[in-house]
Amino acid sequence: MVAVHHLSKWFGGIQAVRDVSLAIRRNSITGLIGPNGAGKTTLFNIIAGHLQPTSGTIILDGEDVTGLAPHALFERGILRTFQLAHEFASLPVRENLMMVPSGQPGENLLNAWLRPGRVAAHEESLRKKADEVLDFLTLSHLANERAGNLSGGQKKLLELGRTMMVDAKIVFLDEVGAGVNRTLLNTIADVIQTLHRDHGYTFCVIEHDMDFIARLCDPVIVMAEGAVLAQGTSDEILANEAVIEAYLGTGSKHARPTAGGGQ
Repeated sequence: MVAVHHLSKWFGGIQAVRDVSLAIRRNSITGLIGPNGAGKTTLFNIIAGHLQPTSGTIILDGEDVTGLAPHALFERGILRTFQLAHEFASLPVRENLMMVPSGQPGENLLNAWLRPGRVAAHEESLRKKADEVLDFLTLSHLANERAGNLSGGQKKLLELGRTMMVDAKIVFLDEVGAGVNRTLLNTIADVIQTLHRDHGYTFCVIEHDMDFIARLCDPVIVMAEGAVLAQGTSDEILANEAVIEAYLGTGSKHARPTAGGGQ
């Protein structure tokens, strides 16, 4: 679905991403791990249009989308979540979901004046879809709660819910488990697996919790110092001497890496 060819990003004299080439298969859950400063989030930001690459190309379903703005990539089905949730804190949870689809008739002032019935009907359909999503996420009891009052884990579920309000081709999840308790993390994992299995979602996941990665992801791609270091199953990655060396600076095969946060 997504192919990245020789992607690089410089910030002044610092090269954050170095000649990265990788592919994300359709209907896969691909894990992206690496120590702090490996370039994982920078790579996400480039693919999702939040940063312009210094060089290289990004292909989505055969189309060159390199350098397109986030809203243009959103229209093509590329969605991403953030390590820190980006909810509309003062709006109710339900309205956070209803705001996601673009091109709503109510956004046009003339429609609001001249076609109020059309606007109302569209909003009612969005409300119904949002309530279905909240029911799926077991957040229905919080539909009218301000999103800013949710716990960290509930905000992460809400961000996943946003992807369900549109036809996402691929969702990039940046540290979806950061700051989330184990119970909610298991719920998030269940939601990701269900969206993947029953709704055909493709995911690419940055995460520090290797148990989470091992449960969900195949393949797992490892980055270090801005470049791709290794790729394979979670078992292969955990036994890879080069990966252990990158994390711990030691060749001890008995050490278990944990994917760091950060950029």
